[in-house]
Amino acid sequence: MDKKEQTIVNFKKAQSLLGKILNMVENKEYCINIMQQNLAVIGLLKSAHQMLMENHLNTCFKNAMAAKNDKIKEQMTEEILRVIKLANK
Repeated sequence: MDKKEQTIVNFKKAQSLLGKILNMVENKEYCINIMQQNLAVIGLLKSAHQMLMENHLNTCFKNAMAAKNDKIKEQMTEEILRVIKLANK
């Protein structure tokens, strides 16, 4: 399975787990069980984010850095830094 397929699988698993979490909250299930499922979703989303970043760096970013246009290089670097800042909040 390639990175794109794995990313899609992670998003679908996270989506499914979110539905389960909503049901657990609505049914007033034990808080720790809900938190464990929530952490599983966070893990899946972090993993998907990492795969997206790797793909972006190996394709779009790599191509931009190979270009002769310094403005494109600067813009691409700023985009990466902005996403990293958001991920670290």
